[in-house]
Amino acid sequence: MKLLRNSLLAATLLCGTISFAQTADEIINKHIDALGGKDKINGITSLYLETSSQIMGNDAPGTITILNGKGMKSETEFNGSKMIQCVTDKGGWTTNPMSGNTPEAMPDEQFKASKSQLQIGGELYDYASKGTKVELQGKDGNLYKLKVTSKDSSEATYYIDPATYLITKMTRSGVVMGQQIEVVSTFSDYKKTDYGFTIPYTTQIDLGSMFSLTSTVKKVEINKPVDPKIFDMPK
Repeated sequence: MKLLRNSLLAATLLCGTISFAQTADEIINKHIDALGGKDKINGITSLYLETSSQIMGNDAPGTITILNGKGMKSETEFNGSKMIQCVTDKGGWTTNPMSGNTPEAMPDEQFKASKSQLQIGGELYDYASKGTKVELQGKDGNLYKLKVTSKDSSEATYYIDPATYLITKMTRSGVVMGQQIEVVSTFSDYKKTDYGFTIPYTTQIDLGSMFSLTSTVKKVEINKPVDPKIFDMPK
């Protein structure tokens, strides 16, 4: 009986060690599978979302258009004006009602931090070929914690649920109105689209104590034709 108890204890400890010893690549591979798998992701050329955001208690409809690896444009209507954030593989620009809606080139640091939005599969997908480094930093509570550093030294931390292998949170430092803050993005309500690609339908973005935005996806279109000219900065 003592031998049996010792054997069961050893097996339990071994299983715990194997589970804990997962590498960053093993976690990322399971994450990619949870999104739909490499074949599905490789087949996506564009992603179009219609969204609804809550800003200061008001509903703000918006759209997000991504041409994989080439351009991302986010447009949000608020109080009769349109806020735009656009990123391409060469640079970025924004418009802001607070500054007269005049298109302005995106600062270099903001561009570096935003470039990951060009990849429909996310920053973790095929990361090594992009010159990105990933470090598994153990767990935060029950979530896997991955530190991601791009080739231009932009850093982010991803938190992955071991039950689903989907990203629940991402943090990244940024500068807003001259202040260094931590930007926290929380993802929930994941659903698989008709195409077979899984996305979060609810995203909450917190800019420190300055601002919070919750966005809900209302419509998804995959591989919709996209004119690359929509990413050009107006003159």
